[in-house]
Amino acid sequence: MATAGKVIKCKAAVAWEPNKPLVIEEIEVAPPQADEVRIKIVATGVCHTDLYQLLDSNQKDGFPVVLGHEAAGIVESVGPGVTEVQPGDKVIPLPMPQCRECRFCKNPKTNQCARGPTMRKDMMIPPTTRFTCKGKNLIPLVGVGTFSEYIVMNQIAVAKIDPAAPLDKVCLLGCGVCTGYGAAVNTAKVEPGSTCAVFGLGAVGLAAVMGCKAAGAKKIIAVDINPDKFEKAKVFGATDFVNPKDHNKPISQVLSEMTDGGVDFSLECVGNVEVMRSALESCVQGWGVSVIVGFTDLQDVSVRPIQLITGRTWKGSTIGDFKGKDAVPQMVKAYLDKKLKLDEFITHTMTLDQVNDAIELMKHGKCIRTVLNVSPQ
Repeated sequence: MATAGKVIKCKAAVAWEPNKPLVIEEIEVAPPQADEVRIKIVATGVCHTDLYQLLDSNQKDGFPVVLGHEAAGIVESVGPGVTEVQPGDKVIPLPMPQCRECRFCKNPKTNQCARGPTMRKDMMIPPTTRFTCKGKNLIPLVGVGTFSEYIVMNQIAVAKIDPAAPLDKVCLLGCGVCTGYGAAVNTAKVEPGSTCAVFGLGAVGLAAVMGCKAAGAKKIIAVDINPDKFEKAKVFGATDFVNPKDHNKPISQVLSEMTDGGVDFSLECVGNVEVMRSALESCVQGWGVSVIVGFTDLQDVSVRPIQLITGRTWKGSTIGDFKGKDAVPQMVKAYLDKKLKLDEFITHTMTLDQVNDAIELMKHGKCIRTVLNVSPQ
């Protein structure tokens, strides 16, 4: 392309400081260096982790930042040494890379990577950036920063996908859908005929419901304080709905009474430490497995040891334990083969200029997923 090797000036939504509206700015995106790929972002979802960084993290050194990490786009140019993609390829940038060389990538038990964000003290802030604006460096959130028309990623964090894939749908596989679905299938390893509870019915929770159904669970209890979400949860496979506000006893007790002593599997998709504890306590003694999926780094989580001593297992999951470069193209294929729902998650479609409206929708629980059309295909 004519822009190859040159600085690109483009539009991005910049968060200059916490708890303030994003500002649409003209930014400069440097050319890709060795092993790097510059991507034209076509569509990006607005994920709760973006809101966490903007509203809750209290990290003043995490600004100015370009939020966004759940997206799909087209390769614009590549740097020296890039062999896996070429200009024109459709791709999904990955918040969790897969270098295929480190001890983690070589171990089938995890999707962690030695070069991934979870190996840094502050996982939200990468060591390098190719974004500048008004003479200042801009941080790409978790090394991605998709609220921008162009981004630069190392090739280990880029998944090449089927050219037939609609980017405004498969962008959700960059984070939310893989996170919830994989937490059920890969992390919890939900079993056929089992009973499950999913706490929180945002996009991640609904994807977890979908994963439980795909794994063959016979009873899937959707737990949320917003009863309006149950009809949507039914679409993905939920069989029962419980609103904790309807009961004057702990939700773990309610679920225990519904399931003869507790569920086989529970998934916490909120990012609230009290809900994490409730999800664990909702599991049956002896073999119950509870997975923490919702993200927070603000508070400690605790539980009485007896809950674990009696045989429950507590696990955590990042991006659904999917090794991204291998799994994301397979998930795209599953969608194209009509074996995976994506369209049903999207409740709103907006432009990048409307990003603050999208943030307000999510802040007040008025959407499942809003997709921003960043650049025309």
